Amino acid sequence: MKKKILRIVLLLATLVSLFFVPWILVWAWILPLPNTIQEQVDEAIGHGFDGMIVYVDEAGKPPAFYTGGWKNRERKIPADSKSLFKIASISKLYTAVSVAKLAKDNILSLDNTLAHYCPELVGRIENAEKITLKLMVQHRSGIPNFTDNPLYWENEQENGKRALEFALDLPANFEPDKGYGYSNTNYLLLRHIIDKVLGYSHEQYIKEKILGPLELNNTFFSLAEVDIDDVMSGYYVGMDQDFKTNENGMLATAEDVGLFLRALNDGSVFNEGEQEIYASIYKYEHGGLVPGYQSLAEYHEDIDTVVVQFINTTDFNGYEWNLSEITIDRIVKIIKREE
Repeated sequence: MKKKILRIVLLLATLVSLFFVPWILVWAWILPLPNTIQEQVDEAIGHGFDGMIVYVDEAGKPPAFYTGGWKNRERKIPADSKSLFKIASISKLYTAVSVAKLAKDNILSLDNTLAHYCPELVGRIENAEKITLKLMVQHRSGIPNFTDNPLYWENEQENGKRALEFALDLPANFEPDKGYGYSNTNYLLLRHIIDKVLGYSHEQYIKEKILGPLELNNTFFSLAEVDIDDVMSGYYVGMDQDFKTNENGMLATAEDVGLFLRALNDGSVFNEGEQEIYASIYKYEHGGLVPGYQSLAEYHEDIDTVVVQFINTTDFNGYEWNLSEITIDRIVKIIKREE
């Protein structure tokens, strides 16, 4: 009798859990793989994305561009592969490259602590005397993530001007080098430290050492540097607002991100001795997410291919992010099948 009751309870629990499954994710995952990347992009738009740009750089072939949906849905402007897009945390790759270059030039030391570079933060950030730059690059510092603070989102645009305040005087998430915790605060501080040791902005350094040599002429640091009409609109599920005019840091075309990712992975962004340092501190691909914009930049060594995917739809629950991951996985499968 007890076993029968247990089976009934388990069955009911299964039925309840199935009720809450985001079926769009299951459907997107089990659908037969389309014949072409463009068909996959069109399929993804059918799942509810507003607009999408995909850049594919297969070694030995000219780069290919694919678009679907809207650049601006109110004005019915189709998605344009040349549009600028808010790349969010993909920008961490540019910061990490800068740290590697500065470490090679002995301008920074990966073993020096946060307290060494920012003594004013001792007592404001727990373990500042133990946290090294290397641990910050690797998200192993334990420093709280300012975007996890609910107060930050009460007015994200205004609070972004004093973002560090939302991570100060909080207990550490863990002891330095005793765990992993993704934290935007790490990179906020790293950029501040770069500014401090150089005596000029990290933006200027990145322009001179990365963007210029790679001829990345469509990568920018803020909306103030661009024509707003060149920026792809950004949308949040359930809201009519276009998030395009929000300031969220770096913008770039899919092609510029793809060229940078190729240079990062083939080593051409580095001078002698820099790549070895970079390989010891950070990864070679990244994603980005801010309201209205999600991006994935991947390198697949087995097929020597860079794939960049921009989608201008986000949501609160993360379903749109999961759907974007399913979509890029299917795009990569199509490329591999063709190979």
